[in-house]
Amino acid sequence: MNTILNDYIAYCGLDCEKCEARIATVRNDGDLRAAVAKKWSELNGVGITPEMINCEGCRKNGVKSAYCDALCPIRQCALKRGVQTCGACGELCSCEKVGAIIGNNEEARLNLKGM
Repeated sequence: MNTILNDYIAYCGLDCEKCEARIATVRNDGDLRAAVAKKWSELNGVGITPEMINCEGCRKNGVKSAYCDALCPIRQCALKRGVQTCGACGELCSCEKVGAIIGNNEEARLNLKGM
């Protein structure tokens, strides 16, 4: 698949189609929302409720999780710079914001390099 045309590749290169929050939203799956809320609460040390697990994709029109919508520094930077993804930014290789993701996730790095 040509990732240039894939609107589900997030600004950071992660694949939103594989995100459990998006899957729960699309399927309207309350059990999955509850499981994701519990997992994310534990991972992030904050209280996340199942009602907060609603996202249709980072770069897609529609609902986004609170973190993705307003708090993600990568998304905020990409929107400010007006780039399709971080792969279109000249600072990709030196960026600390996206570096933590592409340094630990080969698929995300390849998705951005393909753009």
